[in-house]
Amino acid sequence: MAYILKGETGDWEVVIGLEVHAQVVSNAKLFSGAPTTFGAEPNSQVSFIDAGMPGMLPVINEHCVAQAVKTGLGLKAKINKCSVFARKNYFYADLPQGYQISQYDQPIVGEGAIVLDMPDGSTRAIGVERLHLEQDAGKSIHDMHPQKTFIDLNRAGVGLMEIVSKPDLRSPEEAGLYLKKLRSILRYLGTCDGNMEEGSMRCDANVSVRPVGSNELRTRCEIKNVNSVRFVMMAIEHEARRHIEVYDAGGTINQETRLYDANRDETRSMRSKEMAHDYRYFPDPDLLPLVLDDAFIAKLKSELPELPDDKKNRFVKDYGLTAYDADVLVSERENAQFFETVAKGRDAKIAANWVISNLFGVLNKQGKAIAESPVSADDLGALLDLLADNTLSSRMAKEVFEIMVDTGKAPGAIVEERGMKQVTDTGAIEAAVDKIMAENPDKVAEIRAGKDKLIGWFTGQAMKATQGKANPAMLAELLKKKLAP
Repeated sequence: MAYILKGETGDWEVVIGLEVHAQVVSNAKLFSGAPTTFGAEPNSQVSFIDAGMPGMLPVINEHCVAQAVKTGLGLKAKINKCSVFARKNYFYADLPQGYQISQYDQPIVGEGAIVLDMPDGSTRAIGVERLHLEQDAGKSIHDMHPQKTFIDLNRAGVGLMEIVSKPDLRSPEEAGLYLKKLRSILRYLGTCDGNMEEGSMRCDANVSVRPVGSNELRTRCEIKNVNSVRFVMMAIEHEARRHIEVYDAGGTINQETRLYDANRDETRSMRSKEMAHDYRYFPDPDLLPLVLDDAFIAKLKSELPELPDDKKNRFVKDYGLTAYDADVLVSERENAQFFETVAKGRDAKIAANWVISNLFGVLNKQGKAIAESPVSADDLGALLDLLADNTLSSRMAKEVFEIMVDTGKAPGAIVEERGMKQVTDTGAIEAAVDKIMAENPDKVAEIRAGKDKLIGWFTGQAMKATQGKANPAMLAELLKKKLAP
């Protein structure tokens, strides 16, 4: 269903393009050998190049180049064999060189696409305009002193991939799906850890609106450096409504950069939006054009992992999972690996249900990732084996799972320690049923007279008598036979 916003003068459509700055996973910066460890002491990871010292020459980090190419291949994008680094000139306190080494009209990666899995089961391809490599700026810290700003250059020079979408997104929800899918692809590839809280993945959202039915691209505003998917969605929603209010009042939108305040759920103007000529781009005289050969690209392509879309299709085809369950399982590479370990040699649909409903439920409640799971994949698989061979009933398996979460013990040990094996001995179940029937002849008579609802009472009494260990299917069959008129 189309996302339409109502205004006083009619219905409006939102046009969204996202620029994602993804920090390259690398032990060294893009043009220097300085380390990139997050959380290090301020200004402890700064080379002379990062500090903008005179006469220092940049040297390209081949690993960062490879990471950018891998990302381009993962986005099914065109890899440009020749790209050029340019100087983007602007002054800011945490940019000691007075310019940023970036790429302008000749990026390393060209057009690609990201396929979104929509809630209604359909898919939508969102175009990727380009991916270019650039160095990050340092960090200005304004809240450590009432009159002074502190500068930390640890981040200065860290390799960034700026991934620019086409203006194909049409709702905050689509923007959220796009960011989650892009993050998933980057994490599968190992080219960015996608940690928005630590700033290793940041998003600028370009937002405009237009009357429904129009194809025009109106003036857009850029919302800068939003650091969570939820905040990106909220910022887009607010900014789109702000545009509509301005247009409804007969005003015009100025192209500008804005800041999103999550506490107030509002955007505020930061500065008028710079155009490309304001940055005075020119090729960096200290860096030759970056030329890639076919063998370099082919080697990286051969090393690509199975990506989320391909893995999802395989899970649906080979394991018989629903598209929804497969989508949930492949969102993180570690989740998919965990599931495949559990499912190996077992009923995949049952395995998926236990991983998604039971395990993910616990992890979400505890705020843990799959790597911190209190239950290992092997132990969860062993629990499903006990369920499959009737050692445990479904209810008992859930009880054992809860104990596994609390204690970290293997299911077999828990069953032995606590005597939790399911009773599958027909004679034992029959003896319990006979005793209950003998003690309650009036209820036996009622059920044989047609009061079928009492069957639930007999089931409950039998379960109580066997301490919940009676095989449910055996018990149901036995009661049906013994209580027949």
